Amino acid sequence: MSDPMRPRAALRTAVVWEVLQDALERRVKATGRQALDVLDTGGGSGNFAVPLARLGHRVTVVDPSPNALFALERRAAEAGVADRVRGVQGDARGLFDVAERGGYDVVLCHGVLEYVDDPAEGVRNAVAALRPDGVLSLLAAGLGGAVLARALAGHFTEAKQALDDPDGRWGAGDPVPRRFTADRLTALVEGAGLTVGAVHGVRVFADLVPGVLVDTEPGALDALLKLEAAAAELAAFHSVATQLHVLGETRGTPEV
Repeated sequence: MSDPMRPRAALRTAVVWEVLQDALERRVKATGRQALDVLDTGGGSGNFAVPLARLGHRVTVVDPSPNALFALERRAAEAGVADRVRGVQGDARGLFDVAERGGYDVVLCHGVLEYVDDPAEGVRNAVAALRPDGVLSLLAAGLGGAVLARALAGHFTEAKQALDDPDGRWGAGDPVPRRFTADRLTALVEGAGLTVGAVHGVRVFADLVPGVLVDTEPGALDALLKLEAAAAELAAFHSVATQLHVLGETRGTPEV
């Protein structure tokens, strides 16, 4: 899958796109259908939904923000895929008020678990939306990346607080309500009845490297992309990644 995003944005999402590409190709081959049904929970303005629709898939985006859904509609129209993208207002807790239970080949749950009241319930709902042998793409904020970022910025007390806090928060001003370790995310996925297919660290280096270096040094972006891809699969780097990506796969009929 060629990355449809701007270079700097691609640096932060390339690993996820690579994993999704493989998952989509396997589902297309297994189902014999070129167009899959994808549910993007918390999909916002369509950073993933619109590129997926460009590949020919049908994407339903569930998001609580009317403004984000308006931007999604405009973006899909500009990309010429308005007929393959549907936006509905809702959230993970009331997912089946607006989405079909057991109706999707692939479910994206990106940047959702940080904000829901009950992450386990959020994952269970995402799994219940899958067809048999479906795929869940789960992306959430990583604890270690936040600790490292605060420490490198000289905020050592905040780094220690994030490390000790059950939700991984560095203080009252922290805009992220909850962060995860790889072990916690995989436990949520397995607890919902899925098999963990892959775990990747996302933005291991991208948020630490000065932007001016990436933007001005010849070949720096490509080299950093390759470094991110190589480090993403290594468990040692999961503990310092800004985000963590877990791919879960059902085996037979998912439990509801």
